[in-house]
This record gives sequence, structure tokens and C-alpha cells, in this order.
Amino acid sequence: QVQLVESGGGLVQAGGSLSLSCAASGRSFSSYAMGWFRQAPGKEREFVAAISGNSFNIYYADSVKGRFTISRDNAGNTVYLQMNSLKPEDTAVYYCAALYGSRWMTDSTKYPYWGQGTQVTVSS
Repeated sequence: QVQLVESGGGLVQAGGSLSLSCAASGRSFSSYAMGWFRQAPGKEREFVAAISGNSFNIYYADSVKGRFTISRDNAGNTVYLQMNSLKPEDTAVYYCAALYGSRWMTDSTKYPYWGQGTQVTVSS
């Protein structure tokens, strides 16, 4: 069982930056791929970024490529999402998720463990 707790959301102006963190409890954190997903009001949950357990494989949605950076600290059981050059369309609830192994990292339906989400609001 893996428990995830996100933090770091908030309100920021367009062009600004925010950093999200996701702390994981449980064993063998490095065996889990970690993903960030987001859901805006009235929209489906969408993939944002994912990182494999050893950080060798990293994926980004095209909409955030070049602006967001995912990273992890296996010693501290934490995954991060650095978000720069934020746009109003980035406004959403952001969720981190954990998946054992490294297959299907961009597919939200494959992730069994989810955090409660943190709100990110970008004003224009």
C-alpha cells in the first residue's frame, strides 16, 4: 500500500511559477513510477508528467513540455513538479499517482495509488 500527499498548490499570476511536492509513504518507493495528472472543471483527468523509479525514463504532455520539470528524491520518498511560465489553462487540481514498475506510465487508468490532489489556479 502506498499513501500519497500532495502540497504546494496555490494561486499565481500567468507567467509565474509553482512547485508541487508529493510525499509517499510505504516501502520500496524507488520501485514505483510516479506520475502527475490534472483535472480542470468539466474536463477529464489528463496526463502531465511521469518519471520512472530510477529517473531514467521521463515523459511530459506536449502542453507542458519545456515549462514543467518532474523529478524525484528516492531517499526522501518524494516526487516534485516544478511548473514555470504558467498559463491560465494550467488551472486544475493536480494529482500525483504511483504505479509499480515502469510500464504504462502515461496512462492514468494503470495507476492504483492516488493522492488527494492540490489546487493550482493561474490568473490572467
